[in-house]
Amino acid sequence: MYGDDPENVMYYLTVYNEPYQQPAEPENLDVDGLLRGLYRYREAEQGSGPRAQILVSGVTMPDALRAQEMLVAEWGVRADVWSATSWSELRREAVAVDRDNLLHPADEPRTPYVTEKLLDTEGPVVAVSDWMRAVPDQIRPWVPGDMVSLGTDGFGFSDTRPAARRYFLVDAESIVVGTLAALARKGQVERSVVTEAARTYRIDDVSAAGPQLSESGDA
Repeated sequence: MYGDDPENVMYYLTVYNEPYQQPAEPENLDVDGLLRGLYRYREAEQGSGPRAQILVSGVTMPDALRAQEMLVAEWGVRADVWSATSWSELRREAVAVDRDNLLHPADEPRTPYVTEKLLDTEGPVVAVSDWMRAVPDQIRPWVPGDMVSLGTDGFGFSDTRPAARRYFLVDAESIVVGTLAALARKGQVERSVVTEAARTYRIDDVSAAGPQLSESGDA
């Protein structure tokens, strides 16, 4: 906004009424992906077993990172965690690509960014947001393979934040069960495993959700 080469820049500050620690910038940060709306924040551990992709935004990132650890330690599932810095930007770019392809049918078709990033990944995509599921669902048409969304649909529930996240099924335990359920639909884990996880974590019981002050934070 000032100087010899001014540009219009908007800054905003998000204030949240909960302890929340921002992690250090990851090594080899994919800056292009961060700016375009999606980058892989933490890869899964090496090894065998079912794979999955967890796409997460905002304050739900700590729960996704904890779910990643629980999945591999307790269920033998390796999941990559992706930071979705802008669901709407991903959709905006994909719509523009579709329009360009329609207007120029003789040219080599372009591939939307979100499709390109997820094309060679393994397993179902589990998209998690602290917003309504309609927010991550914006990118569903361009996600290759299966995708399931978890979000805070509904209103009129007032309790602690852990209880609210359990109620809306966006806490770490719910992400684990949602991922296992997506894998079960593909025949990669037994349905009994999903049932066992749901019962173990008591995801239908908001009183079973305790405070989780993770050292991880938003990406």
